[in-house]
Amino acid sequence: MNLLAISSTPRINGNSENLLHYAVKPFKDNKDRIRFLILRDMKIHPCTACDYCRETGTCKIKDDMIKIYEDFEWCDAMIIASPVYSRNICSQLMMLFDRHYAVNIKRPLQGKPGGAIAVGRGTCGGQTIAINTIYTWMLSCGMICVPGELNGMTAVADKPGDILMQENRLRQATILGENILNVTQRLLTKK
Repeated sequence: MNLLAISSTPRINGNSENLLHYAVKPFKDNKDRIRFLILRDMKIHPCTACDYCRETGTCKIKDDMIKIYEDFEWCDAMIIASPVYSRNICSQLMMLFDRHYAVNIKRPLQGKPGGAIAVGRGTCGGQTIAINTIYTWMLSCGMICVPGELNGMTAVADKPGDILMQENRLRQATILGENILNVTQRLLTKK
């Protein structure tokens, strides 16, 4: 199996990225192939709404999204982690979502399971909005949204690494990964 793990935090050792590593653990234990996309290390320009992709089937902008389009084809499942700064997903992830427009006719993510992680500073910091944004994008791609214990994985943390002191949240991230792994295995055995 091929898992695409996307971290959109601009922070090194960011809390959402730490949870992503816990969510990926069941795939590692299963000896699956995992690709991490660390958006802070990538060059992704915003969509210019030029509609070049509608005329040609490819995006006019030549940046790291070209590799990400290939990763969309390659993966069997996806987990996305985002920090919450302005009561929603971070700008790095929004650019990726907007640039998906170039391949949404091809539907490379159709039928693939996905999960979401959002971490914010306060208990009402927008984590639920961010999870809904990620799952709405996944649904628009034709993906299957997989919950953790209740929904996506949300947490409250502030300074980089704070989440590592919250055993319950680390366990919740692992449960999300286990659920995505189980759904992906079932789907792939039916093919």
